[in-house]
Formats: sequence, C-alpha cells, structure tokens
Amino acid sequence: MTQGNGLRDAYSATLARIRAQKGGMSRLGMEALMWLSHSKRSLRANELCHALGVDIESTDLDLQNIPAIEAVLACTLGLVTLEGPSHTLRLVHYTLQKYLSNNSDLFQSPHTAIAEVCLTYLNFQCIRNLSPPHHLSLEETPLLDYASCYWGIHARSEFTESVSRLSLKLLAGFDKHISSVVFLSSAVEWRGLEPHRSNPEGFTGLHYAAYFGMVETVVGLLNMRKWDLEATDVGGNTAILWAARTGHRAIVKALLEQEGVTPNTADGKGRTPLLWAVKEGYETIAQALLQSEDVTPDTAYNDGQTPLWWEAKNESKDVVEMLLEREGVIPDRADKDRRTPFSWVVGNGYGGIVKMLLEREDVSADRADNDGQTPLLWASRRGNRGITKVLLQREDIIPDSADKDGRTPLSWAAGNGFEDVVDLLLKRKDVVPDTADKDGRTPLSWVVGNGYGGIVEMLLEREDVSADRADNGGRTPLSRAAEFWREDVVEMLLRREDVTADSVDKDGRTPLLWAARAGRKGIVKILLHREDVTPDTVDNDGRTPLSWAARKGHVSIVKMLLEREDVTPNTQDKGGRTPLSWAAGNGNQAIVRMFLERQDVAPNNADNDGRTPLSWAAEFCRKDVVKMLLEREDVTPDTVDKDGRTPLSWAAEFWNLDLVKIISEHGEHSQNWE
Repeated sequence: MTQGNGLRDAYSATLARIRAQKGGMSRLGMEALMWLSHSKRSLRANELCHALGVDIESTDLDLQNIPAIEAVLACTLGLVTLEGPSHTLRLVHYTLQKYLSNNSDLFQSPHTAIAEVCLTYLNFQCIRNLSPPHHLSLEETPLLDYASCYWGIHARSEFTESVSRLSLKLLAGFDKHISSVVFLSSAVEWRGLEPHRSNPEGFTGLHYAAYFGMVETVVGLLNMRKWDLEATDVGGNTAILWAARTGHRAIVKALLEQEGVTPNTADGKGRTPLLWAVKEGYETIAQALLQSEDVTPDTAYNDGQTPLWWEAKNESKDVVEMLLEREGVIPDRADKDRRTPFSWVVGNGYGGIVKMLLEREDVSADRADNDGQTPLLWASRRGNRGITKVLLQREDIIPDSADKDGRTPLSWAAGNGFEDVVDLLLKRKDVVPDTADKDGRTPLSWVVGNGYGGIVEMLLEREDVSADRADNGGRTPLSRAAEFWREDVVEMLLRREDVTADSVDKDGRTPLLWAARAGRKGIVKILLHREDVTPDTVDNDGRTPLSWAARKGHVSIVKMLLEREDVTPNTQDKGGRTPLSWAAGNGNQAIVRMFLERQDVAPNNADNDGRTPLSWAAEFCRKDVVKMLLEREDVTPDTVDKDGRTPLSWAAEFWNLDLVKIISEHGEHSQNWE
C-alpha cells in the first residue's frame, strides 16, 4: 500500500501469497478464510481448529488432524486476528469480509463444504456416543454447538447429493442424537421454541428438515421408512406445521400427499398450519392447504383469531375469497377484543375485501368491539373516505354511535384532521356535531387543539355547534387553541360573539395564561389587544401570565406583559415566588434584566421558605444573574432563609469559587474569600 496500491490490491497480493505456500499451509489458510467469511456467527479458535481437522471421508475424529491455532494464524498471513479472553477469531478488517464475499471464485461451493464438515462431524462415532441426556463438554467437542445449530442453513444454501446423503444419515435417528438437544437448547434463535425446552422428545429429523425447508431431505426421509406424520415436538408442532410456519410450500405439498397427515393439528397455542401460513403471509401455502378437503378452515387459536381474521388483517384478497367459499367459515367471528375480520379490513383500509364482506348477509357492518368502536368509527378514525362513504350508504349503520370514551366517528375524524371524512359526516342529519365525550370534549374541542383550520371553519359555520362549550376541566375551544399556537384558529373563534375571550377553567387559567405559559407570542399579542381580557389573572397556583412566561423563559412575552400598566410585576404565587425569582433561578439574563430595569420591581422579595431571587440564582450557579442582582442597592446579599442558609452558603456548597468571591465582596459579613 505504501507503493500506491489500494486495499483490494493488498488483499489480492496477500491471498496470492497464501495460495503460494508449500505443503498443506495453502489449503489450511484458504479453508480458514472460507469458514470465517461464510460462518453464520463468530467462531472461537477451538471451533475453527476442529472444523479444519475434519476429514469428510472418515467415520470418526482424528485428533492428530486438528491444527494448532498458531499454525492457522501463521497460514493466513495476518488476515485473521485472535481476540483476548474470548478466543474469538476475526477477519482483520470489515473490508476483507466484503472483498471475500464479492470474489466468489476464491472458494468453491463454500456452504456445501461447511455443511459437509458439520454433518460429518455430527455423524462421527464419538459424537453419536453422546446420547441425550448427556453433560456437554464443549472443550471436548467444541464444534458440536455450531454444527448442530447451523448445518441446516448452510445445507439449504447449497444442497448437493453429498449433503443429502450425510443429512439423511443424521436425521434418520435425530430425536436420539445429541445435536437435537444442542439445537433445542439454542432455541432463542429459532421461532417457536422456548429456550428452556431442551427435551428433544418428539423433535424428529422430519421436523428439522421441514423447519429448514430441505425438500430433498424430506422426500428422502419419507422414502426411508414410515413416519408418524402427526408426531409433535415439545411445542406441539407437526412437520407440516413447521413447513407452513416457515414458508416452505414444496414441503407442505409433499406432506399433504402422504397418508396419515392431518393438516389441522394445532400447536400448543391452538395454531394450525393454515393459521400459521396466513399469519406469516405465505399466500401460496394457504391456497395449497385450502385445496385439501381435510383442512378445517375456521379454527381459532387462543386469542380467538381465525385464518379469515388474519387474512383480512393482512389484505390477502384471493385467500379471503377461498376462505369465504368454504363451508364452516364464520365471517363475523370476533377475536378476544370482539374485533371481527370486517372491523380489521375497514380499519386498515382494504377496500376490496370490505366490498367482498359487505356482500355477505352473515357479516354485521355495524358491530362494535370491546371498546365500543364500530367499523364506521375505525374508517373515520383512519381517514378512509371511500370506505366511510360506502358504510354511510347502508341503512344498518348508526353514524353517530360513540365508543366507550364517548367519542363518535365525527370526533375521531375531526381530531385526526380528516377534512373530507368530516365533510361526509356533517352532511348527515343523524350526526350531532356537538356531541361531547366522557371528558366533555366536543369535535370542535379536539380539532382546535390539533390546529386543523379547515375543519374548525366547517364546524363554526354550523348553528348547532357551541363555540364556547367547556369540557369537564372547564377548558373551552379557545383555551385549547391558545395553548397549541394556531393563531388563525384563535382569530376564527374570537370572531364568534358567543366566545368568551377571558374564560377561566377549573385550574383558574385563562386562554391568555395558557398562551403565555406555552410561549405562543402571536396569540398573546392577539389576546392583549382585546378589552375583555384581564392580563393579570391569577390561577389556582397563584401564578399570573407574567409569572408563567418568566418561569418558562419566554422573553418576548415577558416584554409584552411588562409594557402593560395593568400587570403587576411582583405578584407572588402560592409558594411566595415572584416572576423575578423564577427567572433568576432559571438563569434567564434577558428576563432578569427587564425586571431589574423597573423601579417597581422588588428584587429582594423572599418566598415562603425565606429565599430571595439572589438565593435561587446562587444555588444554581447563575453567576451573571448574581452580578446583576448585586448591582441593585436594595438587594441584601446576606439574607438568611428558613434553613439558616445565605446565598453565599449555596454558592459554597457547589464549590463555585468565582461565585463565592462575587457574593462575599458584598454585605455586612464580607470577608477575605481566599
């Protein structure tokens, strides 16, 4: 590389040197790189060494063939590194992995080679002698874990006659082989098997081959002897269930052709092969199963979810059609939450399936779930205008039915901002546009908070909509609009004569106070221009709009309020804290400066705990604020609070020497701060 060659050139040159090594060193180096670049997880040193020592023509492990890790590292010429305590092997850089993957001609059928080594190892007599149950010693058999868990993945990638022969030898008695225990013990990586269930009883070679989708192996196993095709593993899974669950259509078809297969056997949670196929979205497998007359198409598992329920949820129109044609399918069957397939397709906006189900007489178009939400409510809530329109044309639909929280389709559509759906609902005479939910909130209350101006305008044009209706907390639409910063909505509401601009909610807060608290500068400005707004209203906590703006650090709003003659800058809240106290504690210099420039501000007012603005600024180490406060002659630097602490005490607690110096240079008890 120092001669101008790139990284690829360096790798290419190094690989050429590896292949040019004499004796078995070339083979050893290239095989090590093949394993490390194609393994499904990181390998430890002893795992790789055992893998490199396997002779696929042998019937047992020869310890003399296992190379030392030092020899392996030497043969790879620095392209492989060994990590400390874990003894994990790594390629020297992630770009080497990419280089080896992109140059497929470097290794001939690597997955086949790895699968053959794994299968040969598992078929060794010394491994077969470890019949379960057996205390595993990975030191004695280090490759056992990797070979047991991953040979199937490698075999599926490149299936050959040699792999087929070796896999049949292993799987013929797999339920009595130690690798079945190892595989099931590593079940965290495999769907449906719980980690603690390491009992291999019932988990046969046929289950394994079906799980990994090895068609040739399944056919070979079926030709070897007669299998109990209804045998279940520890999770209650049959071979055909595994194939359906993992998406292997060819195996499902092969098993369906066998005598003794009952494709309805469910697993431990009541899930059949058909239900797994539709749940996972394997449409062709579901179709293959439905073509069998032996399949029960409407079996529900523990949550009450049927194949039709899942297909409706996943929008598989063809399979839904096949299910509806089968006898015994109840299209209106609900799950544990009382949601029907129709409710799901409406909620998800699957118009084609909606139309298909509505043509059925045994489908209820207005059935509510446990939360009281009807299909129309779901359509309105999700903003699906087309489905909403179709449902509203039906006579069996109640367009204003409320859910358990008292919210109607109009309330949901308005709150979520679906203007076209709101328009459809408002055109209905049987929709009450001012219905309040259990919290007393109307559609207008929901929409102003979210700021959808178009819907606000539509609702305010209605004579049967109260623009000033308060909810259970006493908050009006204007109050919510003021908090959530939509100036256009506030102006629309204030144009209504029936809107009280200075209404007070149960917390004593006015629209102006909410706007000041939330930092809505434009809305504060609009409200302050009105004669019917009191700018100094005190809420239940004793805080005014100025107090909230100062506490939250809204500089421009504090400035607007201080310009008013009817605003008192020294109002103390229930804790005795003034707006200046809050600003000083938060370190907002701009707001503190505005207060200190006024002669009517009392900068030394103590709160209920005897703490002054200077005390709060000192505690939070607001050095610049402390300086500003101490410039005022009417600020006492030695004020003692109820705990006997002075501002200097607070500064000293946090070891802030600069602050200690500033404070100690003022007051009666000044001392040499050093």
